[in-house]
Amino acid sequence: PEEAAIREVREETGLSCEMVAPLETIEYWYFSKGGGARVRYHKRVHFFLMSYVAGDVADHDDEVNEARWIEIEEAARMLAFSGEKKVLKQAREMI
Repeated sequence: PEEAAIREVREETGLSCEMVAPLETIEYWYFSKGGGARVRYHKRVHFFLMSYVAGDVADHDDEVNEARWIEIEEAARMLAFSGEKKVLKQAREMI
């Protein structure tokens, strides 16, 4: 998961980063319409703390609507789910 995360960050944000530490892994189930039928999916999301190396967020992938730097307090206000808030708190304690 670590190598995939670094690659995804580079592809989606235009930034090169180095791995600092793994954080939480969040798992959940959700429903979506797959081929017209309601299908249940299991999703696992791995979170990592990374440090900036190089790049510009203006070079983000077209799949991403927006990539920008924000203060950690603003990030906390933007998060809706308790699991994500827990990950942010963990990262904040490490920096």
